[in-house]
Amino acid sequence: MEFISTPPFLLLERSSVRRVMLQVLLALLPGIAAYVWLIGPAIVVQLAIATLAAVLGEALMLALRRKPLALFLSDGSAIVSAWLIALSFPPLAPWWLIVVGTLLAIVVAKHLYGGLGQNPFNPAMVAFSACIVSFPALMSQWPALGLQLSFGEQFQLIAGLLPRIDAMSGATPLDALKTALKLGDGQVDVPTLLATQDVFGHFAGRGWEWVAGGYLLGGLWMWQRKLITWHAPFGFLAGLSLLAAALWAWNPQQFADPLFHLLSGGAMLGAFFIVTDPVSGCTTPRGKLIFGLLAGVLAYIIRVFGGFPDGVAFAVLLMNLCVPLIDMYSQPPIFGLKDAP
Repeated sequence: MEFISTPPFLLLERSSVRRVMLQVLLALLPGIAAYVWLIGPAIVVQLAIATLAAVLGEALMLALRRKPLALFLSDGSAIVSAWLIALSFPPLAPWWLIVVGTLLAIVVAKHLYGGLGQNPFNPAMVAFSACIVSFPALMSQWPALGLQLSFGEQFQLIAGLLPRIDAMSGATPLDALKTALKLGDGQVDVPTLLATQDVFGHFAGRGWEWVAGGYLLGGLWMWQRKLITWHAPFGFLAGLSLLAAALWAWNPQQFADPLFHLLSGGAMLGAFFIVTDPVSGCTTPRGKLIFGLLAGVLAYIIRVFGGFPDGVAFAVLLMNLCVPLIDMYSQPPIFGLKDAP
């Protein structure tokens, strides 16, 4: 049977969602490869745990909602959320923390709002924010740089078969810088800290610059493939770097330069894989730019002046609340009318 449609006769692939999600997963691989090189294979275990939890949670909610399992389980959206959760959580976090975060994202942030395409908040960022508020100690236990653990030891830590020792964890570059400045009470300065502490590398965190570079490479590939537009990533990176540059120029002794902030924490992951979410983000080009710009500004304010080491998740969720208003005032003029609606 032939399907006839009215002009302009757009050809829509039935598997477009699946194909897009698969390409997003492929774009994450350079960052994951750098992650494995820096930390070890523990992140692969976390990705597998998050994927399994996401698929099971998705299947359960689809069954309860009486939706076709095969159609929705195969679209890949749950796996993308699972990977973003695993990559934003500490790589040696206990398995149950990854499961709790993933189920929060799939069951609460996604399906309780109606499923794919209906969620007003980014599911992965809901999971991260809820877990860092509920389990701040576990969410802050990142492996210390230079810590040599075998795959078996990493697996046992994740499974809870080895005791969690403080010597195995260290502060992230953002957390280390903020804590040192706070404890120094004006007696220490940023250039000295960056030059003397092992956690910092040439530009940001030692080794973490490569992970950020991997996310940047994957993000540019998605842009080249036209999976995302430039508006939201550019706005986010511009908002973050412009505010960082202004404060750095005003007082370089107490504020790090823009490159440090761009290559630290979740800046690159947030710019290309979080604020570009087509469901919880803005839909108009100008709206995407505004959304990204304000999210970048908020992320900087939270990470520098707030009580959390990074502010990407909270910034994105706050901006998710503003999406309807931004979209309403950023709509282009309707053809034939003098003013925009």
